Amino acid sequence: MSDGGTALAHVLGLFACDGSELAPGGQRIGALAAAHGTPLYVYDLGVAAQKVALLRRVMGPDIGLHYAMKANPHPQVVRAFVELGLGIDVASGGELSVALAQGADAGGCSFAGPGKSDAEIAQAIDAGVGSINVESPRELEKVAEAAAAAGRTANVSLRVNPAQQVRKSGMRMGGGAQAFGIDAEQVPAVLARVAALKSVRFVGFHVFAGSQNLDAEKLVTSYRGSLEALVELMPHAPHAPTRINLGGGFGIPYHAKDTPIEIAAVGAGLQALWAEFQPHFGGAQLHLESGRFLAGECGVYVCRVRDRKVSRGTTFLITDGGLHHHLAATGNFGQVIHRPYPVAAVTNLDAAPSEEVAVVGPLCTPLDTFGAKVPLPPLAEGDLIGVFCSGAYGFTASPRGFLSHPEPAEVVVGEITP
Repeated sequence: MSDGGTALAHVLGLFACDGSELAPGGQRIGALAAAHGTPLYVYDLGVAAQKVALLRRVMGPDIGLHYAMKANPHPQVVRAFVELGLGIDVASGGELSVALAQGADAGGCSFAGPGKSDAEIAQAIDAGVGSINVESPRELEKVAEAAAAAGRTANVSLRVNPAQQVRKSGMRMGGGAQAFGIDAEQVPAVLARVAALKSVRFVGFHVFAGSQNLDAEKLVTSYRGSLEALVELMPHAPHAPTRINLGGGFGIPYHAKDTPIEIAAVGAGLQALWAEFQPHFGGAQLHLESGRFLAGECGVYVCRVRDRKVSRGTTFLITDGGLHHHLAATGNFGQVIHRPYPVAAVTNLDAAPSEEVAVVGPLCTPLDTFGAKVPLPPLAEGDLIGVFCSGAYGFTASPRGFLSHPEPAEVVVGEITP
């Protein structure tokens, strides 16, 4: 096992093992790699179901939960969340098609994201999506025009870009100048326009200020700020909303010293906030959407050591996987500082780490690295390495320059109990 600290210990606790070998869904990882080849993504639905059960338990029965499928749009993963009773948040027409094909109820879907195409807007209206989350004044007009042309009424929520920013979020998607949402000071005028349009129906507000937050207190404080901002906008609403979507924002521990978010504290804080603020919003239901927290830890990316070499005192393990498959784990997905994801010798988890090695991929670029000083037991050519927390934002189709390298297989294992 890698001495990956808190993050690795946490994520390994979610998976089954067979002796010292990782066994997602009860299947030995070595057998999966032999059957499907490497590199290989393995998604364990049992782990995803654990995360859903945890969120339900801490958030209570009155908060609507959605899966943000941009985290992992694999059809079997999406179907699992549908069967577990979650709504689906989509960010493209392709995602909407997958969600509906996997049994999602269109009325339980929301469609977010800036720059929706005319075709995507028409698709969402035709499907009867429960909420098209409008990201700009112009997008509202496009939705209204498309709905009128189709003889339909489109359900719209306004995505609000608050003035505040969320501290300790890995990705900030609100506050300051943003491509996402409508600046809070512009929203009253947009709400007046909504009231004047006959082909749209106002259903609520959407605020998502930031993701990958591991600080429960900061996250709950940000939720309070969002709700306070929405209360100020309520006098301008044409009628009471039916939904208030606060996004999610809860992160997962990717790096050695990361501590898992105290999700029970988030749930308790949010329930208390909603009891305080719900009277301002009439009969609206509070909605949360989560992608990374639900799917991220259910996946492991498995690659095989192709070569072991020593260069001027540094030991390199050269694998058959890399940034062309897992951009985020190589630190090339917008990270300012690259810190390795949890990495382990997945067929020998009981072995103590005894050396620090550089784990790199096969591409001819120094960017192709999973970590420069990764503690691992001695590994040789043919051994398997697992990169954990790889169920979300991992897979990246090979750009044209990397086409000589094979695409990874994706395998879904495990079962769920709705």
